[in-house]
Amino acid sequence: MRQQLPDAVGDCHAERLQIDRGLAVVRSRYLPLRDLAEHSAQQDGTRRLILTFALQGDSGYEAHGGERLAFSAGFTTISAARDSVGERRYRAGEAVTQLRLLVDEDTVLRYFGEEGRRRLLPDTGLRELAFGRTCAASAVHAAALGRRTAREAPSPLDLHIHALTLLANEMRALQAPAPTPAPASTAFSPEDIRKLEQARDLMQAQMQSPLTVAYLCASVGLGESKLQRGCQELFGASPYRLLLELRMRRALALLEAGSQVAQAAWQVGYAHPANFSAAFTRFHGRTPKTVRGRKT
Repeated sequence: MRQQLPDAVGDCHAERLQIDRGLAVVRSRYLPLRDLAEHSAQQDGTRRLILTFALQGDSGYEAHGGERLAFSAGFTTISAARDSVGERRYRAGEAVTQLRLLVDEDTVLRYFGEEGRRRLLPDTGLRELAFGRTCAASAVHAAALGRRTAREAPSPLDLHIHALTLLANEMRALQAPAPTPAPASTAFSPEDIRKLEQARDLMQAQMQSPLTVAYLCASVGLGESKLQRGCQELFGASPYRLLLELRMRRALALLEAGSQVAQAAWQVGYAHPANFSAAFTRFHGRTPKTVRGRKT
């Protein structure tokens, strides 16, 4: 089942595959022409576990009750909901590709028992259960479920196997014993976390500028050591690597939207297209000129 927004909004569509009773996969790709807030409502009374694998780009969801979810490329967001209403939010010109595994209450009960159903599923509203970098094993199965062409698409049996293996991988990690807390001297306070997120947002907003660690530290009020450790712990990358990932994802979205290589290079902070092309090729494994812009 395919849903597509009007062409005036951009290239935005989603496909739902019903794998089994109470188990479905949604594959979506959004490239809006302007900032987009898409109404989303689940009001059928079903309690549902939702595993979202962000394959490309960043987006978010905000429920009308104030709960928020973040989706970032390379990360998995696990949530549970019942009768949740809110908005999915996308930035203009940024391509977002996601795979969502929807697991209804009866399927949760079937595989994880009454204790699992009670622990995982809320009585009402939205609850975030986990957010972390997608492991290599899950990435393989998510990629297989995300294939769209007839020649690449898995058989119905393989789809079922991929979906259940993906669910088993993520639930195993979710149920694993919590790691030993870090010593108090290295813990991050809520204020530290707010400043680290502010530094990431600054990278996103000013990536066309020659950003430095010293500038980020001065802008958000963090020491260099705490910024380095905090980025590694919260975002899984050093400040330099995080900025590179943000720049390369934005560059890909710009090229897919039809920008010339030199234009994309300048908008993500590269004064010389040759340097940009080399960095883009190392990151994405293909040259900028091989990216096909969207036809108008």
